[in-house]
Amino acid sequence: MKLKTITIILLSFICFISCIKDNITEPEPEPGRRDYVWTIDTIDSFNPVYRIWGSSPTDIWAVSSGSLTDDIHHFDGKNWSTDGIFRLLYPLSIWGFSSNNVYIGGANGKIWYFNGTKWNEMVSLTKDGHSDIFFDNIWGDSPNDLYAFGAYLDEKGYANNSVIAHYNGSWSMLNTDGLIGIVERVFISEDKLLYIRTNRSGAGQFPDSTLIYKFYKGEYTKLYGNRWTKGLQADIGIINEEVYFILGNIIAKRINDQFDTILLIDDKNFYQRIWGRTSKDIFLLMTDGLAHYNGENIEYLFNFTHAVDKPWTQIYGGAIFENEVFFTVYEPPTDLNLIYHGILKE
Repeated sequence: MKLKTITIILLSFICFISCIKDNITEPEPEPGRRDYVWTIDTIDSFNPVYRIWGSSPTDIWAVSSGSLTDDIHHFDGKNWSTDGIFRLLYPLSIWGFSSNNVYIGGANGKIWYFNGTKWNEMVSLTKDGHSDIFFDNIWGDSPNDLYAFGAYLDEKGYANNSVIAHYNGSWSMLNTDGLIGIVERVFISEDKLLYIRTNRSGAGQFPDSTLIYKFYKGEYTKLYGNRWTKGLQADIGIINEEVYFILGNIIAKRINDQFDTILLIDDKNFYQRIWGRTSKDIFLLMTDGLAHYNGENIEYLFNFTHAVDKPWTQIYGGAIFENEVFFTVYEPPTDLNLIYHGILKE
């Protein structure tokens, strides 16, 4: 009898502790600050600087392509530079986990690795006999859970054959049956679901489109799609380990397997791209500059010099730190590649 009583009490205590744990909620984040001091650096590059990543504000990497010697750019806290080394690499994407653990994805299925001292080719991947893969982006949430993704050309010459490679100690190709288009984003949610965004070419038969998929138990499920044009296109972003969905002028999360709107942007200049630290500290790409949402309202942080010219000035990538931010800005009218560097006032 005594043993039974003790067991019941112990189980009740475990349940009580578990219930307390389940009902613990994270404190509401503070509204993000906006008092940045901005500087602008110019990157000498043959093509636009599409991707940027850094381990700290004094260790930033950005990649462009086309010169074979000056495609990998590094910022040491004071200056941007390249090493001028000739490499048979066409860098398209970059991601890392520390100053001595950085990856570049490029054309021809190539992935390069930086060990803190130098860059070396890590692997050259193929899929279905194709070596003409280009890894348009690369991302991971840990050194043993890294994804490189993009596409290769279909029989009509359009980049609609989706590719996702996964690294967990060695590289392997995921089955992408059910996907179509260039894989532009791959993020893992807190509940370990994989979300994917692709750009699909209509091949002149229908409008180019942006598509969002969920990958679960080996299958891809299309969640959303719309035309690949400003104001309508879809995207996904990751902020504080949460996946955010950009559905035209709506920013949403997935709750109970449904889209839940967290912000409706009533501004025709919103350009469907976001970065951020928390749900109250989100940077918004606009056609005429960079805006910021602090949980209450939206205000501009800066305006582009060539805001009204088309094609529009773009921000292709961002590196966000506690007190500093870096954005890669390309100005089509001037063909300049700029790095906007913001530091919060002390």
